[in-house]
Amino acid sequence: MVSSNPTKLVELDPADVQMRLTQGDVVLIDVREPPELAAERIPGALSMPLSTFDPAALPCEPERAVFSCAAGGRSAKAVERCQQAGVAVTQHMRGGLKAWKAAQLPTTR
Repeated sequence: MVSSNPTKLVELDPADVQMRLTQGDVVLIDVREPPELAAERIPGALSMPLSTFDPAALPCEPERAVFSCAAGGRSAKAVERCQQAGVAVTQHMRGGLKAWKAAQLPTTR
């Protein structure tokens, strides 16, 4: 069955996300699980694990939210869940933490 309302997904590269974070234009929301976050995370990212994710509980305006995960799959699912719930989130970071680290951007442990 073809969906009549496909998910609108805007993929941002890590350098763009970092620039927007520095400018205060976006809120990075990491949807990985707590043990993954404990091992390594992007400084300033907020935690909203996908396993317990509630689109109604976003900590910012939907247009400012950018989701991130390990490689991009779960963050895209978070965008889809938001849209299915009527929350107008469209952005996620392409490649997740893996791409962030490949771009040699900072992480914390």
